[in-house]
Amino acid sequence: MSKENLRPLSLSALTVLELTPPQMVECAAQAGYDFVGLRLLPATDHEVRHDIVGDTPLKRETLARLKDTGIRVLDAEILRLKPDTDVRAYEPMMQTAAELGARYLLVAGNDPDEARTANRLAQLCELAAPLGLTPSLEPMPWTDAKDIVRAARIVKASGAKNTGLIVDPLHFDRAGSSTDELRALPREWFGYVQFCDAPAERPKDLETLLYQARCERMIPGEGGLDLAGILRALPDGVPVSIEVPMERWAKTAKAVERAKKLREATLAVLDKAYALS
Repeated sequence: MSKENLRPLSLSALTVLELTPPQMVECAAQAGYDFVGLRLLPATDHEVRHDIVGDTPLKRETLARLKDTGIRVLDAEILRLKPDTDVRAYEPMMQTAAELGARYLLVAGNDPDEARTANRLAQLCELAAPLGLTPSLEPMPWTDAKDIVRAARIVKASGAKNTGLIVDPLHFDRAGSSTDELRALPREWFGYVQFCDAPAERPKDLETLLYQARCERMIPGEGGLDLAGILRALPDGVPVSIEVPMERWAKTAKAVERAKKLREATLAVLDKAYALS
């Protein structure tokens, strides 16, 4: 195993979304991960909402699992900045994320007004700073922060020190972003990178785009995304959050089995990526 493979690996919530947060922690531990990502607020109206924000039995159980396993929380999801968002409404979620030991908060930009989004991101960062949290914007092609360039403008305009960008290879590719654009951005903006694969051919409609992203990604190394190029355009050693929802696979394989396979595949891609550099 190369030294690059010593970088921390995190099991993203979306990969094992059928599990509860404490089960996710246990799964990450059994599959050999260093970190876990937890979805404290659902991404869509159709997702299950776990009663974990605040002083709840589920939060206490999650804390106990974290202590027992030694797994740490890398990031907590998901905060959406919409035209009518009051960022103070996110304070309970941020408090819970901090209590669980999270480092980053995943933020989506769902407001066409860039200046307002930047202002709201700044407000979010101000609330998050005393908690030791870094709200980071993830560009997604179906949101208003569609690509890395647009998201970078928002992060820069926010003026916040405790913010940055999250690169997801699928979103990065589908938005038509380039590794040259990635290399041009400040290194300190990248606290971790998400990881997955997908077919090389880009979807021609929004429905397919969303389905691939939320339900049927591919095991790293088995698709057509430029994973090596993205890795080499980012700072060395940033943690890798493995985010690979695969609904069909999930019907035939348990979460731990999938998590182990994804971890092994990711390590192989890391080895290959740096052997090529």
